[in-house]
Amino acid sequence: MPLKLTRRHFIASGTALATLGTPKVYAAGFDELRARVNEIQLLPEKYGQTQIWGFEGSAPGPEIRAVQGTQVQRRVFNDLPDPTSTHWHGIRIDNAMDGVAGLTQDPIQPGESFDYGFILPDAGTYWYHAHNRSFEQVARGLHGALIVEERSAIDIDHEEVLILDDWLVDPETAQIANTFGAMHDLSHAGRMGNYITTNGTYNLTRNVKRHDRLRLRLINAANARVFQLGLDGLEGWIVALDGMPLAQPKSVDGLLLLAPAQRIDLIVDVTAETGSAGHIVQLDRNESFSQVAFEVTGEGSSARRENPKPLPPNAYTKPDLASARNLALLMEGGAMGGMRGATMDGQMSSMRDMMQAGNFWAFNGAVGGMDGPPLADLSLGETVRLKITNDTSFPHAMHLHGMHFHEIEPNGSLGAFRDTTLLDRGEVREIAYVANNPGKWLLHCHMLSHARSGMMTWVDVA
Repeated sequence: MPLKLTRRHFIASGTALATLGTPKVYAAGFDELRARVNEIQLLPEKYGQTQIWGFEGSAPGPEIRAVQGTQVQRRVFNDLPDPTSTHWHGIRIDNAMDGVAGLTQDPIQPGESFDYGFILPDAGTYWYHAHNRSFEQVARGLHGALIVEERSAIDIDHEEVLILDDWLVDPETAQIANTFGAMHDLSHAGRMGNYITTNGTYNLTRNVKRHDRLRLRLINAANARVFQLGLDGLEGWIVALDGMPLAQPKSVDGLLLLAPAQRIDLIVDVTAETGSAGHIVQLDRNESFSQVAFEVTGEGSSARRENPKPLPPNAYTKPDLASARNLALLMEGGAMGGMRGATMDGQMSSMRDMMQAGNFWAFNGAVGGMDGPPLADLSLGETVRLKITNDTSFPHAMHLHGMHFHEIEPNGSLGAFRDTTLLDRGEVREIAYVANNPGKWLLHCHMLSHARSGMMTWVDVA
């Protein structure tokens, strides 16, 4: 039975949104990339313009696209009022280029720049975003897509990069709400927006033809929102998660969960009739909304293609669970969590003292950060099996820098290969990876308010 779809309205009904235009696309090579303040028409025109922080003044920033095995070089200039840095999310990168202010580099001060240069080892869907006070800077718009193309073309008619985001906007001023670091966001589910966009656009629409085959690259750039997505008028297959291809495409026959920082690559065939529309559907509070509409303007072909083939795999070393080093990470704290205190700045502190310092969460009994000891000192090439326990009342999206990991299935086999895993409240998950990238690598919750308030640690690969 077809879903009953509703166009999501913001504050007032019957409004239309002016688009931001087409972002610039940089070829591989040296280019400047400026983080700066700008005024854009984010909301419908009746609300006036909104001040954002964006790469090249747009949100999302320019799409960076290059071919697997080539080099990307960007000189990032900071034209913002605050220090910043740029993290190249999901790229198995040299540690000095990872862009984590306070761990792999000093923050880029206002008026200064930093040169990032790195090889792209893996084809797939990635993104880049600010990594200094990221709970604020990403929410202000400092992010963009980084697409690494396969060396040979795949069988599709069109490709769409779709960056999903939500914004917390004051409707009286049309400005982003200056409530960063609010205690409720730090201690509960995180900063949730009241205005949802795709590629910076409200109710994004694309024109297609019936039986077109599309590659959809979905990126969740929201601070805390877990998008629950479905397909209507589209038949789809998951072909990659967090940039890494599946061994076999997996048919979409239910909801897709896309946690903050996660990516999903879909191959979809347009099955909606001419004159109607296919949709990426967002389900929220038992209602369904069109996240992206694909208006069917004609017939592309008279027949459907065969099911898609797998994407070319990215080369990597699979972990050997039999020889793995076992580690554990216990997540505690937050509202309704029952944690009474944790070690903070080397001393046992009460929950009240933690709250006064803006900390609400703990890893293994300690408030996390980059100044403390690592979760583990690892030898190069060592296999790690990490058991993560979410003993809190909220979901968390755990992201490991510099390396991808396998989620371990309940039967003990190696599951999806990705860089960010979503754990619901009370959930326990094991991940496994080979520590084959030397350096100091951050491991944190990508509900960015949670990372700010204690959910952060790191591993040192010698």
